[in-house]
Amino acid sequence: MRVWVVFLLCLAGHAFAAPTEEEPNVEELVAEEPAAEVSPNFLFIREVDVGTNPVQVEVGEFDEGIEVDEDVAENPCLNYQCKKGKVCEVDESNTPMCVCQDPSTCPPAEGEFEHVCGTDNKTYDSSCHFFATKCTLEGTKKGHKLHLDYIGPCKLIEPCLDSELNEFPLRMRDWLKNVLVTLYERDEDNNLLTEKQKLRVKKIFENEKRLQAGDHSLDLLARDFAKNYNMYIFPVHWQFGQLDQHPIDGYLTHSELAPLRAPLIPMEHCTTRFFEECDADDDKYIALEEWASCFGIKERECR
Repeated sequence: MRVWVVFLLCLAGHAFAAPTEEEPNVEELVAEEPAAEVSPNFLFIREVDVGTNPVQVEVGEFDEGIEVDEDVAENPCLNYQCKKGKVCEVDESNTPMCVCQDPSTCPPAEGEFEHVCGTDNKTYDSSCHFFATKCTLEGTKKGHKLHLDYIGPCKLIEPCLDSELNEFPLRMRDWLKNVLVTLYERDEDNNLLTEKQKLRVKKIFENEKRLQAGDHSLDLLARDFAKNYNMYIFPVHWQFGQLDQHPIDGYLTHSELAPLRAPLIPMEHCTTRFFEECDADDDKYIALEEWASCFGIKERECR
């Protein structure tokens, strides 16, 4: 069976694969894999195995009987994690610390698919080169404004027309609904969804009125949203929760949006404008109420 799975789950799962000494920046996770192909009427869907659901990862207890590795004792950096753009070094007292990586020490890119574009409209050979460069600019105005914009070399992004912007959430809503249904079908003992989430998605999955996955006209997607509005409320909320991770505070920053934005921009030229206009008060944060409004979900559903 062909299974369409959201790419951002695979990417975001890496953030929780191991504890880090420094709080991870979600935007660092988006450049782990090359951009995928797009189904004709879907927003960035990829046929891959399901990755770890970041909402479901729990921190296990440490075993008190674990022996200390002699190599780790001699080199504390072997068991010390740094966020992207930094590497571990030890000081005079043999204490590990994270310092900015020299971009020249990054492995050479194997191909154009490893290139990434920064918000400075500069193409970097790889995510390693980008984050190492960003680290060296920490504390500066330029560094504060520099983010990973999208995966792939920088290119001309066509302007997003008003009519195209109105079409964007139609496909996005349907895509999110289908992603959740797919996770529900695959989620036997994989803990991809919580029990509470499964109950919510089960109602959607068993609803005979559900529009099946496929290539649908925008008119049909609009009619289905009006007719089956309640089916779309939870998928929109769920996606917000998937992105709201660092910290979980009910707001999405540029970095938290990155796992969704960065792979999407080269293929959906309205992505940037859509998220910019979601920030209705222009405070650089997208609140849950603003996010829901962008997808046509009524304010009362956010409480």
